[in-house]
Amino acid sequence: MAEAGSSRSDHCSGWRAWALQGGVKARGAIDSGAPRRWHAVLAMLMVSLLVRVEESKVWSQDLPKGNSCIECHRAIGDSRVTPPAEKFPQDIHLAKGILCQDCHGGDAATSEREGAMDPAKGFVGKPKRQAIPQLCGKCHSSADYMKKFNPTMRIDQVQQYFTSVHGRRLLAGDPKVATCISCHDVHRIRAVRDQQAWTYPAKVVDTCARCHADRQYLRGYKIATDVVDQYKASIHYETLTKKGDLSAPTCNVCHGNHGATPPNVDSVANVCGTCHSLTAEMFAKSPHQEAFASIGLAPCVTCHGNHDVMKTTDTMVGTDSKAVCVNCHDSDSEGYKKAAQIRASLDRLREEVQRATAILDRAEHAGMEVSQAKFELTGATDVLLKARAAVHQFDPTVVKTLTEEGILVASQANAKGVKALEDLRFRHRGLWISVVVILVAISGLVLKIKEIDRRGPRRGIKKL
Repeated sequence: MAEAGSSRSDHCSGWRAWALQGGVKARGAIDSGAPRRWHAVLAMLMVSLLVRVEESKVWSQDLPKGNSCIECHRAIGDSRVTPPAEKFPQDIHLAKGILCQDCHGGDAATSEREGAMDPAKGFVGKPKRQAIPQLCGKCHSSADYMKKFNPTMRIDQVQQYFTSVHGRRLLAGDPKVATCISCHDVHRIRAVRDQQAWTYPAKVVDTCARCHADRQYLRGYKIATDVVDQYKASIHYETLTKKGDLSAPTCNVCHGNHGATPPNVDSVANVCGTCHSLTAEMFAKSPHQEAFASIGLAPCVTCHGNHDVMKTTDTMVGTDSKAVCVNCHDSDSEGYKKAAQIRASLDRLREEVQRATAILDRAEHAGMEVSQAKFELTGATDVLLKARAAVHQFDPTVVKTLTEEGILVASQANAKGVKALEDLRFRHRGLWISVVVILVAISGLVLKIKEIDRRGPRRGIKKL
């Protein structure tokens, strides 16, 4: 068995070495412009594939021989007891040398059923749902044991779990609540960084959806079942899946991992503030902080939504029908007037940036050198972003101060674009004048030649 495993490992290592060597050559071939680049591309694709395979550990591992648990369960062919043995080759525990008997007890060295499933040898079979956290915690709560595999792995997951809604309901006897295997799978548990793992950031929402989007399963619980659909319509989900930003928040980022608990009204700002720290600081200093607290409104979600957080736009602030300000402020209130002032400042800066961008693009497409001006214009764009964040202070003076700074930068960039187009027109005029002068000169020369031809040959020179 060891020889087989070693052979497979050597074989894979050989392919990896070949592909990596080809990848180095591929880069050289592409950089030098050598022919037959498709060989280089092929080698680089193989490097990418093998690295992905190595990272996700999709190689199925060889099952150990002489393990009666695996051999018996695979031979039975029953839809209830055989799947665990079929799935186990892809489990991270097998990769670390942890086998069936390490979790289920019993004697895997004997082929006799009574001996293999002897309670005296610790056999527990399929654990009860309430016992699963303690079963997993037998290893995962032991610092000495876990440091053999990963010194940085936390060992308080079980303790955290019993502080969560899931854990508390499990202790209360709820048979449907999520346990370790509900989120991590069972017998095919993968490393968290594995893209096929149920706990991989891009897959967490689908893992939670197995329960939280199932109306039938959650019947009788006072839990909304549309939160998954709401989240999948949000900017967070778009950033996570379409842009591939794994730092974008998903279910466990806001609710916690093993200690999952719904945020309370007064803690929502702290949850959002873990990512949006600058915005949270501005809001905490604003008049809305005290106003929201006095009437029990949750910060952040009151304006931006809960799970269905949309991409923010300037239309959210102001006094038109799309603005969230009008949901609380009447047209004769001071807040209504401030919202209008803030929106006006944002609109003016945005329009100046758009105007400067348009004229610089025209100049660039015409062949004029305006790269420095376009770079300087990014300063106005940065100011616009700062002004949008400063909206959370709800102070028109602060926003206007920022936007005036950005407007100055945008105006200067616009002026450079205007000058570039004027230079272009000047060059065009000079070109046309030069063309006219040349054409006049050519015309004069042609006329002169014709005049000479009409006079005939000079005296003393015979026509041929």
